[in-house]
Amino acid sequence: MPLLAGLTACDDFSLYPETEVGELRWVLDKGTLTKTSGEIPDTNDFLLSIRDAEGKTLYEGSYGDSPQYLPVQPGSYTIGIVSIPFRAPAFSQPQYGDEQVAVVPSGGKVTVKLQCTLLNAGIRLKMSSDFLNSFPVGTLYLKQADSQLQYAYTEKRIAYLFPDDVSLSLSDGGREQTLFKRRLQPREILTLTLSAPSPAAGTSSTVEVAVDTAKNWTSDHLEIGDAPSGGGNDPDGWQRAISVAEAVFHSGENGVWVYGYIVGGDLTSAGKGIKTEGITKNTHIALADRSSVTEKSACLAVELPKGSIRDALNLVDKPELRGKRVYVKGNVVSSYFGTTGLKNVKEYRLP
Repeated sequence: MPLLAGLTACDDFSLYPETEVGELRWVLDKGTLTKTSGEIPDTNDFLLSIRDAEGKTLYEGSYGDSPQYLPVQPGSYTIGIVSIPFRAPAFSQPQYGDEQVAVVPSGGKVTVKLQCTLLNAGIRLKMSSDFLNSFPVGTLYLKQADSQLQYAYTEKRIAYLFPDDVSLSLSDGGREQTLFKRRLQPREILTLTLSAPSPAAGTSSTVEVAVDTAKNWTSDHLEIGDAPSGGGNDPDGWQRAISVAEAVFHSGENGVWVYGYIVGGDLTSAGKGIKTEGITKNTHIALADRSSVTEKSACLAVELPKGSIRDALNLVDKPELRGKRVYVKGNVVSSYFGTTGLKNVKEYRLP
């Protein structure tokens, strides 16, 4: 269960009679995430923490369960988010996240846009045939501080480590030698090729380590989740999708890809909120940047045209889609059911 503290008016806000309560909001910016990687978890599961200037925790839990905003007193607040905890070197454990400090003025409303960049670093090893012939029973270790990670010859995954000093060692026949040392930078993914050219007569094999500069990347451009599937004529367009929070700035534009979580429907009868259960209208759905949203103003109302798109995405026939991420392409309008809308939808993608 998420930890939510320090939010009641009688407990906190009455202590500041001369100030006005402000609002602190947050969105996870998908703008830097454009390359597919199946290793990254759903953004709903990202771990969010919000603390005041004194270090008091106001929220700690999943991004998907977080409230739409926090009423706060004027001051500075630290907002951090990570995809997973990362405590020791491990395979297939990229950690994405961000941390920012926001200053909320008296009575002000501040929205923090959290980026999603790779926080740790990684190494991928490749062993040439001459290396395997020279050291057929050797054991490789990646070492960092007091931790080490065994790297099997058959391993294909990326080993993720802290952005810090790392060494690669080879243990063979009771002898251990250090092959490589380097200080890793955040977001750096190294590809190392190990080779052992034929030694001169009377000498032992030595290992050469080459950094593949063509595959040494520090890109932030990673897509959350596997490449989705669905109907449409723009198979790569979903990679340019904007968030629900960004859609309001694209009103009047046509053919826009937007991604979000299906949070409800029946917007004609829900007042300022949205209906999440017992949906009776199959003509539209509400999308939001996280699955916990229930406020209509934080949603994008998506019109479902009659046919395959309505059949695939409506909550009357498919209530199990609530809370699921979807990509949709259509025309952004300034008002649809009292909030920003997406009409004339032509394509969709479901992960």
